[in-house]
Amino acid sequence: QVHLVESGGDSVQAGGSLRLSCAASGNTDSSYCMAWFRQAPGKRREAVVTIGSRDTTTCRESMKGRFTISQDNAKNTVYLQMNSLKPEDTAMYYCAAGPPRPYCFCVADSYDLWGQGTQVTVSS
Repeated sequence: QVHLVESGGDSVQAGGSLRLSCAASGNTDSSYCMAWFRQAPGKRREAVVTIGSRDTTTCRESMKGRFTISQDNAKNTVYLQMNSLKPEDTAMYYCAAGPPRPYCFCVADSYDLWGQGTQVTVSS
């Protein structure tokens, strides 16, 4: 059984940066699709970025150039580097894992394992 644990959420001012971490424990496989999603109060969960064995995908235009996903296979950890944060980035951020695919989709249904989330709050 694989478990995902997120960390790194915090309260920051607009323009600041944060790096979130997602540590995977258990029977992990570096070929899995991994992704970050977020959900703000009263809003739907939305995809942020994905990473697979071949490439990464930034799921929303507003995040391009600001959010970057990376992974350290030796540490079984996926990171989300967030720069130039805006108040609208305030949300609970979730790490997700899904089976290996040629392309890792920006769709929640593609992922069957989720972490508990870490809160990011950006003040203006």
